[in-house]
Amino acid sequence: MKAHITQLLTQAAASLSADATQINIVLERPKSAEHGDFSSNIAMQLAKPLRQNPRAIAEALIAALPKSEYIAKVEIAGAGFINFFLNVASQQTIVVEILNAGDAFGRNDSGHDSNGKAVKVQVEFVSANPTGPLHVGHGRGAAVGDCLARLLDANGWDVTREFYYNDAGAQIDNLVISVQARAQGMATDDVQFPENGYRGDYILDIANAFLAKQTVTADDMQVTASGDVNDVESLRLFSVAYLRHEQDLDLKAFQIKFDVFSLESALYSTGKVESTVQSLIASGKTYEEGDALWLKTTDFGDDKDRVMRKSDGGYTYFVPDVAYHFDKWNRGFKRVINEQGADHHSTITRVRAGLQALNAALDISIPQGWPDYVLHQMVTVMRGGEEVKLSKRAGSYVTLRDLIDEVGCDATRYFLAARRSDSQLVFDIDLARAQTNDNPVYYIQYAHARICSVLSQWLNQGSGDLAMLKNVDLNPLNMPNEARLMQRLSEYPEIVATAATDLAPHTIANYLKECAADLHSYYNDTKFLVDDVPTKLARLALIAATRQVLKNGLNLLGVSAPHKM
Repeated sequence: MKAHITQLLTQAAASLSADATQINIVLERPKSAEHGDFSSNIAMQLAKPLRQNPRAIAEALIAALPKSEYIAKVEIAGAGFINFFLNVASQQTIVVEILNAGDAFGRNDSGHDSNGKAVKVQVEFVSANPTGPLHVGHGRGAAVGDCLARLLDANGWDVTREFYYNDAGAQIDNLVISVQARAQGMATDDVQFPENGYRGDYILDIANAFLAKQTVTADDMQVTASGDVNDVESLRLFSVAYLRHEQDLDLKAFQIKFDVFSLESALYSTGKVESTVQSLIASGKTYEEGDALWLKTTDFGDDKDRVMRKSDGGYTYFVPDVAYHFDKWNRGFKRVINEQGADHHSTITRVRAGLQALNAALDISIPQGWPDYVLHQMVTVMRGGEEVKLSKRAGSYVTLRDLIDEVGCDATRYFLAARRSDSQLVFDIDLARAQTNDNPVYYIQYAHARICSVLSQWLNQGSGDLAMLKNVDLNPLNMPNEARLMQRLSEYPEIVATAATDLAPHTIANYLKECAADLHSYYNDTKFLVDDVPTKLARLALIAATRQVLKNGLNLLGVSAPHKM
């Protein structure tokens, strides 16, 4: 319907002036129903090029609008807004559209290029170093990142999900010496236990598995332990593989799967870090000072230049990040989105600066502001009104597995994705477990299950099937709560498109709550299996369409749509 009205305005504008056709027509949904179903400010946009009063232009546009069977009336408001009021027939078309499209309803091809081909986009998320179980922060990144990937896929992009982690460095060294100490029989409270070592119960699990010479398999590796506590390299490889395997199990329980795993060590072993550094030197954007190599990041908007190579010869942590993202560009990803914790904020400017410096050295054209970043804030876990801080297994933080075990995958995913990622999140375990309308994920899933129950009762009567609902007469749908529900359903494709554009999965969660509220209100006020057949079939078609939209939206969040609750 939005496209239909846009086309009407385009034709009307063309009748006024050739210049009017150059205007980008924007239609918005008014916040108040008294202002109609759609509103456009095209008259104000045309005021300057046509040198006329906006209201006069609005009057001329309305007079020039082609006839439409779906528009009840058109009004001018304020300085020249054009408000469109749709008739009942226009609202009813959405029911047929949804039932015919099914799982594809709400999907679009905005992620295609001019040749109709899906553009490659990479979403990097979680990317947890294998030094311990995934914590709730990783869980929020997993939920938001996977929802972003699902949203982009629904908008026609060719999506690759990638997990990047550091399998070397100081944190891995601390992991190895911790496992070694436990394998040697040392307790965590022993004065000789490594000061910076990891003390969670999982360290003892790794040590015992290593001594037993077990073989562990992760998505991207398989390692057999030597069992020799003095074999540091075997300890390192086995410990990393063990924790990667554990992360894989957690992610599987969280309904998340990655297409690609990338290792920081590979950037060094393949020479990509060194070649990137040499290219940066060739760009003229580096200099030596104090026995260190610096990058002129101030040339690209940073508040100060940054050290690339320290005086001891080691590279700072953002250097492999530049090499890694240059590798992403070389792999053909014209768009990259990194979902990371807010603590990564400081690296954004210097990574982008390094990539812009490579442009000059290598005659390439990585866009400014590439890659995109979505940063999530911290999560506070509450139970019984008190903050939950510790996990016995991890030793110092609440794990993702703790949440999944407590409230299930669906509630965990929904709660972690349902707020803006840049806002702090309070995860209330008691609320997430509650089977009441106060629990939003329960409220939405219950709406879906309620519809399934009604449709099941009807099907059991043997008087029809779901396919016939695509062709029923919808004229009986003339009650205010039916119009409200159909209006809500018609908003879904736009919500999907906007959520992807804004990289905002929480928009889907908010929409589903509103849609569920409309359904529950309709359900509580209405009988569906009435004697009047046309009325019954029309109402069943409407709730079947609602069920489809709820299912499609929940799928974008990675949440199930149960038939019974």
